[in-house]
Amino acid sequence: MKRDKERETERETERVRQRDKERETERETERVRQRDKERETERVRQRDKERETERETERDREIDEETERDTQRERDRGGDRERETERERKRETERGTERLRETQRETERETERGTERLRETQRETEREKEKERDREWQREVQRD
Repeated sequence: MKRDKERETERETERVRQRDKERETERETERVRQRDKERETERVRQRDKERETERETERDREIDEETERDTQRERDRGGDRERETERERKRETERGTERLRETQRETERETERGTERLRETQRETEREKEKERDREWQREVQRD
């Protein structure tokens, strides 16, 4: 009778361990899925930022080309407007350059934030693995 009870207790303990192990596996799987999803989201954000920077650079180049054509026409006509157009072209170029720099700074900040999130996720994964090793060790100690 006592042995039956002990066996039943052991079986129940094993079922609980197995259930806990399955739950931990499910949680780890979900964490991995979430981390992968975050990485993909970060890659998409980064790609979008890079594309936006490229578009802005192209727009700036087009503005510069148009301004240069305007300047050339003004040179052909002569007068004070030529100098004003040149100043406006320089201002547009400076504004475009500043927009580009700001976009690059934002891209760098986004990259750094993404990298930090990735590092934190990796640290969390390591902590979880360490906890699992500790639990496994505890189970081994308890069995002995």
